[in-house]
Amino acid sequence: MAYLNANIPVIYAQIRREYLYDLKKHMGEAEDCLIFGIASMPGRSLLFHAIMENGGVYYRLPISAFIQRGFDVKKVPRMRLDELELWNCFSYYPSIHTFDILLGQSGKYIGKDKKWYHGTYLFTVDWAHPESNIVDTDHSEIPAEHKCAHIMALDDGNYAAQPNNRLIWSIPSFTVKDEIPFDWKVQTSEWNVEDSSKWKTEDTDKYFYGIEETKTTSELLKEGFEKEQNE
Repeated sequence: MAYLNANIPVIYAQIRREYLYDLKKHMGEAEDCLIFGIASMPGRSLLFHAIMENGGVYYRLPISAFIQRGFDVKKVPRMRLDELELWNCFSYYPSIHTFDILLGQSGKYIGKDKKWYHGTYLFTVDWAHPESNIVDTDHSEIPAEHKCAHIMALDDGNYAAQPNNRLIWSIPSFTVKDEIPFDWKVQTSEWNVEDSSKWKTEDTDKYFYGIEETKTTSELLKEGFEKEQNE
């Protein structure tokens, strides 16, 4: 798992030039760039690294700094960063993955304004805590708090980073039900197959060792009492 910085699938994009000048000039202009990585820091939005055609590299820009190739910057709606990305990063340890089933598929997310924004899947950023000897101060592994960020190329020319619970995907051969699951509940369970005291492995050197059910204290006491009664 990467720490702080991570490679991403390369995106040939445009950058709003004002971001190269600390938002002080060149408003409404754009130039070609290549986005090649991200930085992940708790309490900050996802930040992207890009190289320009002059060879200059600019680090840690928000997703709102970029628009897609082939779009006129003057016609791409200027959206607030929090409209394009709902949550900040959860830790310094991002995981980048492209899910084959979603690659190139269309989807839509519901924004803060209750409108649907349509786009195409690019890749996913997820977070975890990698080391038990480091104090875990983030929320990435709490079931009810976990969020990922699916990176999308929006139909209007912007890019977005949205979690599962704001997105609906369209896979024509499978997603045939025309419904929005607004009644789903947040998962709070931690699934663990080794947290039960009701079984243990056989105390043996057998390769195919057996599994034994264990008895509760009350069950053992009951058996002991019944044994005494029968003696």
